[in-house]
Amino acid sequence: MSSSFSRRSFLALTAAAAPLSRAAAQAKRLPVGLEMYSVRNTMQQDLNATVTAVAKMGYEVVEFYDPYHVWTREQAKEMRKLMDGLGIRCHSTHNNYPNFGDGFARYLELNNVLGAKYVVMASSPRATTVDAYKNIAAALAAASEKAKTAGLRVGYHNHETEFQEVEGTFGMAVVAANTPKDVMLQFDVGTCVSVGHDPVAWIESQPGRINSLHLKEWGAGSGADRGYRTLFGEGDCPWLKIFAAAERVGGVEYYLIEQEGSRFPELETAQRCLGSYRKVRGYA
Repeated sequence: MSSSFSRRSFLALTAAAAPLSRAAAQAKRLPVGLEMYSVRNTMQQDLNATVTAVAKMGYEVVEFYDPYHVWTREQAKEMRKLMDGLGIRCHSTHNNYPNFGDGFARYLELNNVLGAKYVVMASSPRATTVDAYKNIAAALAAASEKAKTAGLRVGYHNHETEFQEVEGTFGMAVVAANTPKDVMLQFDVGTCVSVGHDPVAWIESQPGRINSLHLKEWGAGSGADRGYRTLFGEGDCPWLKIFAAAERVGGVEYYLIEQEGSRFPELETAQRCLGSYRKVRGYA
């Protein structure tokens, strides 16, 4: 894991980020983290410096995605050591459908080293029928049994397509109905809202299974800063109602901010979104 940033560059990335005090962090009911895809380009330049910058902003959790798939056990141990020193955790990782096949044991091992709890399927074959979604659910159910032996749980992360109509129902409903209740349904809010589905109704229909949420914003309109480039709190998602449902019936354990891009650099975007989250929650 490289550390190619100069000290001046690193300080420039973190100087504007006001660290969250320990007392303020403890006042939060639930930890808030960052899906590292939000800072994907910065992470490619220097992984360790990016994770450090995210922690210094006050994020309490990170969620790793595709780049972690090629880590060795030693690299995962190095990252765990860095995170422990920063006081930041990795509660879950994003994984592709093939990861749940013959090599699944390797990813279970990496997740255990990282201290994760959930191994999330975030990319699955394109499904356009109920039977196709049932096949995905069957793969999740089988992986769930294997994960239990390693002390881990499996999750499924939705995109737009899972909330679109298919044969009189929709994909997430099929996945939920055909998987064990200990399979987490990681809820990506913005993609649900973008297709006109009610996010609060979905949370309330799956009590105890919405253990984490991706706080991806969505803003209607055709401008360059609309759609998924809308910053958290500036779009159409009814966040207070979503938080209330998630904490009342959803079983949420932690939140993850995810931003696909914005008019600002990646780290500044992450910082701005965290600041907006704190204001919305009354933590600012």
